[in-house]
Amino acid sequence: MKKVSGILSIMSAIYDAVRKAIATSRKSRYRLWQETGISQAQLCEFLHGRRGMSMESLETLAEALGLEIMVRPVKRKPVNKKGR
Repeated sequence: MKKVSGILSIMSAIYDAVRKAIATSRKSRYRLWQETGISQAQLCEFLHGRRGMSMESLETLAEALGLEIMVRPVKRKPVNKKGR
């Protein structure tokens, strides 16, 4: 269950970053639709937090906004083994 909640928080962070990039880009939903093919209705629902987006759509939006979505390994703390 911990893994699922971690993935959800990562997706939430990606959604928030893309929403913020859309807001600061000053591009209209119409222009984003023209550039990405993602419908204005879907963009509206996403911007208002009523729906998510597939990774494919997020990558398309990110490209139109000059962003890159990266997945990288998490730096984990070394396991402290007693006696070693």
